[in-house]
Amino acid sequence: MLLAFDVGNTNIVLGVFKDGEMITNWRLETDNRKSADEYGMIINQLFQYENLDFAEVEDVIIATVVPSILYTLQHLSQKYFNTRAIVIGPGIKTGLIVKYDNPKQVGADRIVNAVAAHAKYGGPLIIIDLGTATTFCALTPDAEYIGGTIAPGLKISSDALFEKTAKLPKVELEEPGHVICRNTINSMQSGLVYGHMGLVEFIVRRMKKELAEYCADDGVKEEDIKVIATGGLATMIDQGVTCIDYVDKLLTLDGLEMIYRKNKKARKHVTQEEIEKTDMLYDGKL
Repeated sequence: MLLAFDVGNTNIVLGVFKDGEMITNWRLETDNRKSADEYGMIINQLFQYENLDFAEVEDVIIATVVPSILYTLQHLSQKYFNTRAIVIGPGIKTGLIVKYDNPKQVGADRIVNAVAAHAKYGGPLIIIDLGTATTFCALTPDAEYIGGTIAPGLKISSDALFEKTAKLPKVELEEPGHVICRNTINSMQSGLVYGHMGLVEFIVRRMKKELAEYCADDGVKEEDIKVIATGGLATMIDQGVTCIDYVDKLLTLDGLEMIYRKNKKARKHVTQEEIEKTDMLYDGKL
């Protein structure tokens, strides 16, 4: 089995794959204060609940936008699964041609989403990830990752309103049903949710125009471009916009499994001596 970690700023999404098929997935809070052993015990309990066996995990793959948690998960991989995790980053085979000015600056989750989206839906594509941040990525029919946009996510915007104002409360992120609101909570919900829907519509419209111009030699038109949304808030935003063609909540996990298959021939398991040395480093004894 393959254990895949999609580590975001707010949540860690885990997926278990067997023979290329996802068996199950879970969502945990991202907490860089937890140790490898704490995460190991939590994941073990999840495995037991699903009647899965830790011993069947042969490999681990990690995509993270939280560098401080990476070492913890690498340690977990060595100690509990006797393998070095594949970490999405430079040197990993993806099949993409990254046109970013500095390809190393592209978030691991954006690369993984692009791999999965192109494999599942073809191109040209716009991929929207509605998480802590809202990201938009543009992909050509030839799997060229040509760039995108990063905006504050709904949760960040909501927290900023609460933290930076004297009287505004924290609110649940849900649609109030109207934009002319008669109380503060509904007014904030309207601005946050409908404002974000407007942001999505506007950026997709502009991005379609630019992507079609970039791919003009291939005969690509704006109506040929598919829009894929993923992330924890994708379903809610999709309900209020017309620009999203598909919502794929598990896109990143699927992408991790695809990238694993491209890189698994180079896998190497660790020795007991290496595990013990890593434990000592982790505990500050070396």
